[in-house]
Amino acid sequence: MEKTRILVASDIHGDKKVIERLVKKADLEKVDLVILAGDLTFMESDFKNLVGPFYKKDRPVLLLHGNHESVSTIDFLSELYPTAVNLHGYSFVREDLGIFGCGGANMGVSVNSERSVFSSLSRAHKKVKGLNKKIMVTHMHAFDTDAEFSGFQGSVGIRKAIEKFKPDIFLSGHIHEAEGLTEKIGNTTVYCVGKSGKVIEL
Repeated sequence: MEKTRILVASDIHGDKKVIERLVKKADLEKVDLVILAGDLTFMESDFKNLVGPFYKKDRPVLLLHGNHESVSTIDFLSELYPTAVNLHGYSFVREDLGIFGCGGANMGVSVNSERSVFSSLSRAHKKVKGLNKKIMVTHMHAFDTDAEFSGFQGSVGIRKAIEKFKPDIFLSGHIHEAEGLTEKIGNTTVYCVGKSGKVIEL
């Protein structure tokens, strides 16, 4: 099986120049698909031309909401552009690769919200569990990871999902200063991503 090349970015906050750079990067790196892992907008303002430039290139775009937009905004964008997919609680399959995710950011960590996060990831994982390669994507970072240097505790529900479902790769955004951090949780490689965009291959 051929490997899939993916450009993943997060925390764009409506910056069209960032989108322009990411579109160029996707072309130069010859990626097969793009993941935008939340905070596409700044407080829901002006979400035009954030997904469209990728659609014009006929590239699938997997979307998550962050803490700056609602899941309904991502639903709208995924309906507006045929190549866009809302990944929140859902999965995307390409040959032997499955990608599943959960959006949002739990700013006030509570037991109920952590259960909801794990439940969304569990539901999304069901359709990809038999595949050889798996990528899990969230907006928020996981509990007890290096991104917590920021002072913001990560999600216990996300950490639980990593340990239970054992994806090959886990991707998260949210903590801008954590962009570029890489670590391991068991056999899962953890990448913190941001607006610069990172190309991964699996």
